[in-house]
Amino acid sequence: MIRALYTAASGMNAQQSNMDTVANNLANVNTAGFKKSRMEFQDLVYQQTVTPGSPTSTSNEAPVGLEVGLGTRPISTARDFANGNLRSTSAPLDLAIEGRGFFQVSLPSGETVYTRSGSLHMSSEGGLVTSEGYNIEPQITIPPDAIAIAISKAGIVSVQQPGQTAVQEVGTIELATFQNPAGLRALGGNLFAATTASGEPTTGAPGQDGIGNVQQGFLEDSNVSVVEEMVNMILAQRAYEANSRVVKASDEMLSQVNNLVR
Repeated sequence: MIRALYTAASGMNAQQSNMDTVANNLANVNTAGFKKSRMEFQDLVYQQTVTPGSPTSTSNEAPVGLEVGLGTRPISTARDFANGNLRSTSAPLDLAIEGRGFFQVSLPSGETVYTRSGSLHMSSEGGLVTSEGYNIEPQITIPPDAIAIAISKAGIVSVQQPGQTAVQEVGTIELATFQNPAGLRALGGNLFAATTASGEPTTGAPGQDGIGNVQQGFLEDSNVSVVEEMVNMILAQRAYEANSRVVKASDEMLSQVNNLVR
């Protein structure tokens, strides 16, 4: 019965982590480029009383064993990189990736990180930057007299200047892909960092070698489904309640044992 208390407590702790993940998904339902996560669990060690196959006599062996599990624990947070819906904004510097790929972002430290959020802006020097002011890689500078900006599906950035009928190319937005994007490390701020699990990034122009296209005037919505997360929240709550009832039942059984000596 004491063992049941700790086993149920591990289930309550696991479901609390599950609820934390659901809460984070719901909190970011309107975050552009956000990718939902799900908690994965693993059972703990087992106390073996009888091992399967152990001899029961000189000629027989146990077909099954006798064991008691000691609960569960969260083992990983799996991130789902399925594409979200594209939402039209008509803003010339709002970009969405239709397919695989990440925008490359240069941090002040010089480290290159990655994002699916294409809400770009123009810095005081004319460079394309994120909402936090981080430069997009490779860096692209818009001339100060540009009157129109066009970005093709292949990531080619062109501008129209006064007195000119032809547009001028000022750079190309390159995207990065990973063999295992689920292995990326979330940094917050819609940014991810490469790890040994994700593999090294492969960069290239949009639309080539399996890399997605760039859509100007669109943003990628979060891929969180409110209905799905509400169902997950109910399941986590019910599992938490069930484990709490095990704690209560074990406590009542211990109380009955204590009353035997009265």
